[in-house]
Amino acid sequence: MYQVIRATELFQQAGAYYVRIQGMARQHNIALREEFDEYDTPNTKYIVITDNEFPVATCRILHKSDSVAEIGRVVVLDEYRNKGLGRLTVSSAEKWIRELGYKTISIESRDVAVDFYTKLGYISDGTPLHNTGTFTCLHMEKNL
Repeated sequence: MYQVIRATELFQQAGAYYVRIQGMARQHNIALREEFDEYDTPNTKYIVITDNEFPVATCRILHKSDSVAEIGRVVVLDEYRNKGLGRLTVSSAEKWIRELGYKTISIESRDVAVDFYTKLGYISDGTPLHNTGTFTCLHMEKNL
């Protein structure tokens, strides 16, 4: 049974970090120094999806401005993909963001995930934001 957690305690945030290490850093050979940046702090908001209390999906929520929040670092463990957990993770973050009073959500989507976010109502102008050497990313937005 899947459970959505708004990870505000350290042990819950450790679950978000675990999923990111296994699902991104390890899988794509990303150095931990690159995967975890100045936005990963004890005050950062994370969504963690668990399966029988084991973390299997996550994302983080960042304050960009008074009206804009950003969803980032959306990761689902490989063996849990194609089960709707990416959608559950993002929709859970959107709900929290709405409750916090933001009007717009931005996402820096990997180019391979643009179709996924488009199905969730996000729009991109198609211009690449940056190429990290590992991924090409595009800016996408959704008005709430």
